[in-house]
Amino acid sequence: MKKFFLTLAAVAAMVPAFAQEAAETVEESSNFHHVLKTEFIDGGPSFMAFVALALVLGMAFVIERIIYLNLAEVNTKKLVSEVENALEAHNIDQALEISKNTRGPIASIFTQALIRLKDGQSLEQVDAAITSYGALQSGKLETNLSWITLFIAMAPSLGFLGTAIGMIQAFDDIVKAGDISPTVVASGMKVALITTVGGIIVALVLQVFYNYLLSKVEGIVGDMEDASISLLDAIIKMKK
Repeated sequence: MKKFFLTLAAVAAMVPAFAQEAAETVEESSNFHHVLKTEFIDGGPSFMAFVALALVLGMAFVIERIIYLNLAEVNTKKLVSEVENALEAHNIDQALEISKNTRGPIASIFTQALIRLKDGQSLEQVDAAITSYGALQSGKLETNLSWITLFIAMAPSLGFLGTAIGMIQAFDDIVKAGDISPTVVASGMKVALITTVGGIIVALVLQVFYNYLLSKVEGIVGDMEDASISLLDAIIKMKK
């Protein structure tokens, strides 16, 4: 019992320290948001809004692609194994049912190939269906990636445009003041630098996500090709 009370006292003594640390974390977060808001305003709200809009729209396409590609990923080995087992038993209907009940582009390719196989079409026609439908599915995987590259290119361009506008503002201030002192040009130069930094940061963030999406697309396309070859091999074995 004595040990229990000693432990309880030690925990109670630590509570103020944890509370202070949590308060400092909240304060730091608040300070960060305040600084971010201040820099956004100093960069020119009307112009920085376009940089922020590029980030928001770019991230919207990124999130949409992440969801789509995650749904497109399935257990390819399990699907191929089940379809191969059905074809080995010469049960095309079962193989077709398995592919229809599985989501993703690989299952869709299998479905198109097995429909043609069930209709009695030749191996060449089945192969052509796999090739053409595989290209269609690859195109669907890459949908909207071009929009992400657009915003990657636009973000730094908007930043550089802000740099030009900031420099023009600085020269206007010099003309109005009739003086070239640092104080006169400071506001215009700050606008130029903040917009440039903002545009570069947006481009870097979107570029990281874009490369991640490309790697996922390449992985799914690779699985599609391997699975298509396995399906053709299984069909050839069944026809022998």
